[in-house]
Amino acid sequence: MESKAAVNMLSALGHEGRLAIFRLLVKAGPGGVAAGEVARALDVAPSSLSANLNVLSHAGLVASRREGRSIIYSADYGAMSAMLGFLMEDCCNGAPEICAPLDSILARARTCAPGAC
Repeated sequence: MESKAAVNMLSALGHEGRLAIFRLLVKAGPGGVAAGEVARALDVAPSSLSANLNVLSHAGLVASRREGRSIIYSADYGAMSAMLGFLMEDCCNGAPEICAPLDSILARARTCAPGAC
């Protein structure tokens, strides 16, 4: 991943509302969530939600698809993994105890069934 892409993703997540949206979508799993459900779950005005989803989408963190009259949003797990990998790429530098807590989180994530975590 290039630094510019990582900066765009981190910038998009550097807003409380967008971070909450992204976390909700990550938790929802690959099936995603309808925009209206996101708005209700987070008590966000539709116009604010739309603007925040647009920022997340342009950063490459979320994808959308139309199902009937609904737009379903889902986290882009590949982009999220790439960003986390970029952040951890040079981790530890000879001191693995620094990354041990992160390794345990990643190990738990690898054992999750889709939609169960």
